[in-house]
Amino acid sequence: MNTALKQWKEASTLILTAGRRLGADSLWPSTPLDRNGAATRLPHSSQFDYDVLLLKRSAKSTFMPNAYVFPGGMVDSSDFSSDWLDVFKSFLNSPGFGLRSVKQPVENRPPIFATNRLKLGSPIPGEVALRICAVRETFEESGVLLVVPKTEEKRILKSFQDARFSQHHAEHKLGCDELSKWRALVNKNPSNFMRMCQELEVLPNIWALHEWANWLTPTAKYGRTRFDTAFFMCCLQEMPSTLQDEKEIERFQWSTPSEILQSYQARRLWIAPPQFYELSRMCRFPLLNDLHSFAHQRATEGCDQWMPVIVLQDQQHISLLPGDKLYPADPSKPTKDDHKDSQLEEPTDDSDLHRMVMSDPYTTTLQITVKPKYNHLLPVVAPALSHDPKSQL
Repeated sequence: MNTALKQWKEASTLILTAGRRLGADSLWPSTPLDRNGAATRLPHSSQFDYDVLLLKRSAKSTFMPNAYVFPGGMVDSSDFSSDWLDVFKSFLNSPGFGLRSVKQPVENRPPIFATNRLKLGSPIPGEVALRICAVRETFEESGVLLVVPKTEEKRILKSFQDARFSQHHAEHKLGCDELSKWRALVNKNPSNFMRMCQELEVLPNIWALHEWANWLTPTAKYGRTRFDTAFFMCCLQEMPSTLQDEKEIERFQWSTPSEILQSYQARRLWIAPPQFYELSRMCRFPLLNDLHSFAHQRATEGCDQWMPVIVLQDQQHISLLPGDKLYPADPSKPTKDDHKDSQLEEPTDDSDLHRMVMSDPYTTTLQITVKPKYNHLLPVVAPALSHDPKSQL
């Protein structure tokens, strides 16, 4: 791990989706687009053939208590342990342990991906360790174990680039009691995750995780702890079994992206701005097959590092993102919440906008006119989301 970081804690998050049955009324027209190519309304929940896993953080949590989040957490030094070389020994001759190379020039890569970990004392590439972290944290928090048997190594070496779906593998044949035992051990000490993989002869399915985004905690938000978080996307054909976490997580919930957004605006749950943005992106793909194909193909393009810059105007918090006309050249410098009204006037058609406007903790709208980089998605930017009274979490 990057011990040179003083202000940031590195973390990994997994957007985990799983197939569901498509509703009988799913054959609706496609989501309409405005002239900028942005979606103008949410797809109905019945249009989705997949759900997303959300976890409700404990009220006692020191970071975003009671929030609904994607599974994930801080990188542990064991994620960068050289002992993983033995676990992945069949893949050592493949660059990045068999992960596909990213086209984005290294000088433009977010530091969390570009940092040379060998210079920091670890032979494990960052893109590998970050995925190990995401798999481990997902197991700790939800009981979902994304591993493949070592007997599948040859198949993975030949076909991982062409895999249509990242499947949830059950070949490890762990019973509920044994799964709970290992989960308790991993929660007690993250290094036990590697020991589990060694004893069970399984591999963390790093090839099923597709690079999606990189979000940084804005200045003076959510307490003193700030995270530099790699977001990954993983699509499962079938919904895996989950086990309740009695410590950090109070409950888990599988729901469609539109259900989550509707429940958020109906004040039934609270999600952080990155979750709101990414779920709005996912609403462009109601079908799991389309989402997976896009995530798999786009992942090799790379991604931007996004650190929101928060300004206050007329009782509204405006979260500026890279590309917005008011986004500062150095977002790491503290900003004053005293922007003049003329600077944050009503957007015009020719304005470069990339922002989230938060009227209150449960009312967020997106204003986006910029084109996304690295072949990424424009999110749904409807000014108001329709409420479905039947949608409950």
